[in-house]
Amino acid sequence: MVIANPIYDVVFKRMMENDKVAKFFIGTLLDKVIETVEVKPQEFTYTDEFSALAVFRLDFLATIKTETGEFIKVLIEIQKAKNEIDLMRFRNYLAEQYKKENIIKEQKVILPITTIYILGFKLPEINTPCLKIERQYWDLSNKIVIKEKSEFVEKLTHDCYIVQVERITNRYQTKLDKLLSVFEQTNFVDDKKTIKEYSHQVDLEEVKLTTDILHYSGTNLEEKKKLEIEQEAWRTVDAMAEGLRQKVAFQSKILSEKELEINEKNKSLSEKDKEILNLKKQMEEFIKLIESKK
Repeated sequence: MVIANPIYDVVFKRMMENDKVAKFFIGTLLDKVIETVEVKPQEFTYTDEFSALAVFRLDFLATIKTETGEFIKVLIEIQKAKNEIDLMRFRNYLAEQYKKENIIKEQKVILPITTIYILGFKLPEINTPCLKIERQYWDLSNKIVIKEKSEFVEKLTHDCYIVQVERITNRYQTKLDKLLSVFEQTNFVDDKKTIKEYSHQVDLEEVKLTTDILHYSGTNLEEKKKLEIEQEAWRTVDAMAEGLRQKVAFQSKILSEKELEINEKNKSLSEKDKEILNLKKQMEEFIKLIESKK
């Protein structure tokens, strides 16, 4: 089966608009039972001033069933990035979320936040395709972990999940493996890496639903056109980013050469200062000698 590459925004958005797929995606990553998900009305909220490319962000209001049987509402923020330069955008969006109040049953409330980042590049220090960064409460006086949770603390801090699509392998064993399999960046049937062959034997209803949606996005002419437009936009952005990296590298080289030149001049001046001090010292000794013979 051929499917569209979900790393692209138009494809990922269509995939996550399906209620069952959204629950499967979020619940599998968080390893939680997701009772309900509600898409928040903000998706494309940032536009690159140079390329006019809208950058993707999607928020969900999720009801999660806890291990104790309680139901809590959590704001799930999903962001995707193809380049490391998106780091500041991530920080800005997160700051926006912490400033917001949400309306639940006509009341303003502050919700805990969980972030999911889907990266189109590799973190060189981290080899795993899927990473969880979580918090612990430590009693520093007694050096023990506190199991109880504080609503105040939960709303000031957050857990984070990171998916590195470039590190996803062809493993197909666990539920998480099966979710990640649709993001594998292999078996492409085109040079642009927008369409790929999905070769796994699907044995999970949610994966079948997901791949059916991706198959539609990869074969429907109108959907393919949207995908090609985004791919071309990203090609332009990548070219601009590469040009910027080369410019920065060139400027860094010039600065290094200037710094070396200045250091050499400072070294030369330092040596001259030493010569002047030596001459001054010799003159003082000569004057002392003259005065002693008077």
